Amino acid sequence: MSYKWLKTLILWIPTVVIGVWEYVRHAFLLPYVSMELGNWLAPALVFAVTFTLVRSLFARLESLQDALKSKQVAEAAFEERAQLARELHDGISQSLFMLSVKLDKLNRAQSPEDVSKVMDGVRHTVRHVYEDVRQSIAALQSPPPASRSPWLQSVLELSRELEEGSGIAVAIDARLNESAMTSRQKVELLAIIREAFMNVQKHAGASQIVLRAVHEEGEAPPSFRCTIEDNGAGASEEVLWKDGKYGMKMMRDRAASMGWSFTVRRGELGGLTIELIGKG
Repeated sequence: MSYKWLKTLILWIPTVVIGVWEYVRHAFLLPYVSMELGNWLAPALVFAVTFTLVRSLFARLESLQDALKSKQVAEAAFEERAQLARELHDGISQSLFMLSVKLDKLNRAQSPEDVSKVMDGVRHTVRHVYEDVRQSIAALQSPPPASRSPWLQSVLELSRELEEGSGIAVAIDARLNESAMTSRQKVELLAIIREAFMNVQKHAGASQIVLRAVHEEGEAPPSFRCTIEDNGAGASEEVLWKDGKYGMKMMRDRAASMGWSFTVRRGELGGLTIELIGKG
């Protein structure tokens, strides 16, 4: 029996019992049962029905509520772990990719000064991976923090790592109203930007990236527009979405999960432009 039907029965059974009793008493029992005795029997009859039938319905209702709570707890735990898995992938795996790029540069270093500079970058990336792991472990052991680091600071850190690791210049025009966005929105947007940066570094052969992220004025609820543009070689639709290419699909799926629009087109710089538009 469904939760809705249980509540309906619990609410209506006492009323129906009283109504049936009063009808039977006045239609058939009035010559045999006095008014005073009938008034005493009415609450006794309701109590008896409540103690037997309604009590069992309440037990089933509590059982359904417990099952629902257990399901909600399990779904919340699964969602938290799925979110953690995405953050681990976005943070650690891509930081390790940056580390591999820096190690390649170390192999090509021609002077002690170059070696020292690249090694400083390697140490920074290793510390960054360690910090990601430590924070992820702490997130499993404690409630989530009330607030995160400023979104722009995280974007600047991404751009700095990209410039140091590959020499790609990153220009940023970020004028988002962070207070209008939820923590999840900022996390998902940052993950998409990170994935776009990594795709440019791995595949585009670009020397420049331009990131713009602004809120539209005068809209309620406010909407934002984010574009990531590069001056690389670009790619055809067939290449972008063919089997085995997960970067674009991952970004598109993240945007879809947040209800944002996601488009890819040839940009003014000659490469690709990724555009996100969403509420938040």
